[in-house]
Amino acid sequence: MIFEQHRLSNGLEIIAEVSPEAYSAAYAFVVATGSRDETDQEAGLSHFLEHMAFKGTPRRSAEDVNRELDEIGSHANAFTSEEQTVYYLAVLPEYQARAIDILADMMRPSLREEDFVTEKQVILEEIKKYDDDPPYGAYDRGKALHFGKHPLARSVLGTTESVSALTPEQMRDYFRRRYSPGNMFVVAAGRVDFPALVADIEKWCGDWEPVETDRIVEPPRTGTAVEVRRHEAAFQEYIVELSDAPNARMSERFAARVLATIVGDDSGSRFFWELIDTGRAEYAAMSSYEYLDAGVFLTYLCCRPEAAAENLRLLRQIEERTEADGVTPRELELAVSKICSHVVLRSERPINRLFSVGANWLQLREYWTVKQAIEAYRAVTLDDVHDVLQRYPLSRCTTVAVGPLDRLD
Repeated sequence: MIFEQHRLSNGLEIIAEVSPEAYSAAYAFVVATGSRDETDQEAGLSHFLEHMAFKGTPRRSAEDVNRELDEIGSHANAFTSEEQTVYYLAVLPEYQARAIDILADMMRPSLREEDFVTEKQVILEEIKKYDDDPPYGAYDRGKALHFGKHPLARSVLGTTESVSALTPEQMRDYFRRRYSPGNMFVVAAGRVDFPALVADIEKWCGDWEPVETDRIVEPPRTGTAVEVRRHEAAFQEYIVELSDAPNARMSERFAARVLATIVGDDSGSRFFWELIDTGRAEYAAMSSYEYLDAGVFLTYLCCRPEAAAENLRLLRQIEERTEADGVTPRELELAVSKICSHVVLRSERPINRLFSVGANWLQLREYWTVKQAIEAYRAVTLDDVHDVLQRYPLSRCTTVAVGPLDRLD
């Protein structure tokens, strides 16, 4: 693996993890913009813009974009989160030049008013679908309660009210501010011709005008809350919990991920043996997520309504017992082994390395090899895990339940 880096005069960075032995290559434009960068009046704009990038450019119609992506046999898509919008594709190495041409062109979409009006209806339907699919918006509601007035509380999709009120002028202004070359970077992984990549990016992106862009980063003041929401269409009870965890810039994040694996991995964890293997719940899992200024332990529980109260009580017991007694050396060993195997297996595909390299660059401005990641996990000790438990108690959480129940004792 060879790490390469270059910056254009307008501020656009290009990074790549070059693997000459790979059979494919993956490329992405990562824009440092997401729901946390919006105002309440702009809620949903980052995700809306992701849709609009596929609606055509001054050089290509929407049909051209999709047809040309098919012509090079690409696996292409995009996603928006709280902190980034990512446009990516994976192709055979011989299609690198065409892939970059298409992706770079998509980063300067036409943003036509007629496309805006059409896509707004698509997104409003997407919001309705999200609210009507399990767990029926429980995660967004949990974020809103847990993060309060902090920007991380906003839904990535926005709300029906905010999206309905958006105008093409708002979108164009947001695009001008957030899609500045200094607020985005190109990342590549696999069998990449880096000199050619730099030349092509210079050709297609070198004249992009830089605009000053900022992002407010400050730790949230999180709270605890419990909310039960009845949903007529639900047959099962869906429970989401959020508790504080280390943020992306803290070394404790590795211990937090190990802890989440011990407590709530989907196989072999404490949740698994007490809630899943016993048949009490259909799903019970915990994960650790990091943002620039906050982190969360995110727990999902899904079960029969009549078992929900008892299962939540058992889940609380597991959390409190873990806080009181800690974890065992054997649990630590198994969790680290599981995580390291997962890291290595995922790294065999360039598209997965693309996401890993891109995420570290976005949050840390650092390049991490697979070896470095494994060493960081293997360095986690019992004291590290217990320190996380002390500083970030799992039982101090926000809980949202959605389903047939009116109350959850």
